[in-house]
Amino acid sequence: MAVPSRELHRIVPTVIIYNSEKKYLITKRSEKLPVFPGRWTVPGGGLSMDDYETMPFSNKNDKQWYFVLEKGLRREVKEEVNLEIGIPEYLLDLVFIRPDNVPVVVLTFIAPYVSGEIVLNDGENTEFQWINAAEAKDYDFVGDIAMEIELADKRLQEQ
Repeated sequence: MAVPSRELHRIVPTVIIYNSEKKYLITKRSEKLPVFPGRWTVPGGGLSMDDYETMPFSNKNDKQWYFVLEKGLRREVKEEVNLEIGIPEYLLDLVFIRPDNVPVVVLTFIAPYVSGEIVLNDGENTEFQWINAAEAKDYDFVGDIAMEIELADKRLQEQ
C-alpha cells in the first residue's frame, strides 16, 4: 500500500448531536458528492490549518495551539447544520485509508444541542432527521454510525 507518509493522517472530528428528547441529528449527503453519495451521516469534517494558523499561539514559547480540534468541530457543525453545540465529549475513534491512500483518523464526539435552527449547507447535505437510537438501524449510514448512535445513547442513559 502506497501511503504518502506513514506518520501523516487526515484528522476528521465528527459529532453525534443530541437534543433534550435524546434524539440524534443525522444528515443525508448529496447524491452529487463523489464520496458516499446519498448516505446518512453525522456532522463533521476535516481539520484544516485554517482552523488555527491565524490564531495567536496558546503557548508562544513553543508555538502551540490548544483546543484546535474542538474549534474545527464547532466550525464544521456551524457550516453543515447551522447549530451551536455544548461541550463535546469523546466517544470513539475510527481509522481507515481512503481510496487515494490517505490515512484518516475520525474522532467521534457526543454533544448536546444548544441553539440555532437547522440550515443545511448548500451542496453537501440534502436532508436531516432527529432520530432515536432504535430508529438508527433503518438508515443507510456511512460506516457503522448506527452503532455509534447506540453507544452515545447508552452513555447518555448512564449519566
